[in-house]
Amino acid sequence: MKEFDPVAYKKMVREYQENDDPTGWFDSIYQDAQGDYKAVFWADLEPSPYLVDWLEKNPNKKTDKKAIVIGCGVGDDAEALSTFGYEVTAFDISQTAINLCENRYPNSKVNYLVADLFDYPKKWSENFDLVYECNTIQVLPGKYRVQARKSISNLLCKNAFVLVSCRSRKQNEKENEIPLPLNKEEIDKFITEDKLKECSFLAYDDNQTPSVPHFFAIYQKI
Repeated sequence: MKEFDPVAYKKMVREYQENDDPTGWFDSIYQDAQGDYKAVFWADLEPSPYLVDWLEKNPNKKTDKKAIVIGCGVGDDAEALSTFGYEVTAFDISQTAINLCENRYPNSKVNYLVADLFDYPKKWSENFDLVYECNTIQVLPGKYRVQARKSISNLLCKNAFVLVSCRSRKQNEKENEIPLPLNKEEIDKFITEDKLKECSFLAYDDNQTPSVPHFFAIYQKI
């Protein structure tokens, strides 16, 4: 198993970004795990507690409710959504990540598949009651962050919700970081540009040492 080297990781990501290939490096992270989902360095190995809390407090009584998970990683959040009765599509651009999910959850009801956020099937547009986005936008550069946000918003059917979890930063800070956290102005573009309604917004620091600031926001398409 290859040991995670944060310096080499950031150098690799920057090289791909400079070559206008912003997602070409993703699969290597999962390949480095060599078939062990526990070895994926960014995997929490449990669903987001903020996602679970929202699902518990906002039950959806539709019998055919659909959810989609952006960049599903090793599957924890997708499985949580399935437990709450959603028909779940969970995709990642990495085939290796999808293999890890299928091996980890051989009897899952989740539809795990390889797909590209920038070129997903047309039938997905305006087709989901809940969209979960965790940490995808922040690993993208420049114009791809805008495209990603718009692609995410376009997945929402009427009255649907998108839950956005990400690292955060103050305006004009950490501008060269990898990943690049979202500031308030950027995440607010779900409202100002995509015309979604903000239902709740939480800014918090996690339990790491040192702590890392985050946003957890819920928007609705009206």
